Amino acid sequence: MTAAHHTPAIVGSRENPHLPATRQLQWHAEDDTARFAAQLAQWPGLHNAYLTLHGDLGAGKTTLVRHLLRALGVHGRIKSPTYAVVEPHEVPGLAIWHFDFYRLEDPREWEDAGFRDIFASPGLKLAEWPEKAAALTPPADIAIHIEAIDETQRSVTLVAHTPAGCELLAHWPE
Repeated sequence: MTAAHHTPAIVGSRENPHLPATRQLQWHAEDDTARFAAQLAQWPGLHNAYLTLHGDLGAGKTTLVRHLLRALGVHGRIKSPTYAVVEPHEVPGLAIWHFDFYRLEDPREWEDAGFRDIFASPGLKLAEWPEKAAALTPPADIAIHIEAIDETQRSVTLVAHTPAGCELLAHWPE
């Protein structure tokens, strides 16, 4: 038995028969990634959202996060949290945590690091390799699955797992 079986959900979600909702996108160049990030940054629900990023190494997860953080007003160097596991950022009126759970080996590491408190607080949470902590985190408002087609093109699937995520996908521009 793992620690996940003993840990209650951080954020409850109501059952919704319309979940999960999906949306398919194609990014033909990094400019498309930047445009997507700029659109996402305008979503009012983003300030208390949990977004997960899925894809192989080099798919563009960190690139998307960097574009999103820039669109939200983060200045300076934006580091990947691969070794630190989490990099905090702040802009006026918004706390942001960028997680990379790639190196997480045991659910107890998640608990010991105090991530439960971060997830229970307001702010935007972005997680790469979320499957390493999935049993401990709330459902993602939006799971972003990125598949590299070639050096520049990406096939992207957005999956909403909460009512807030469904609302975003229902109003996403074509």
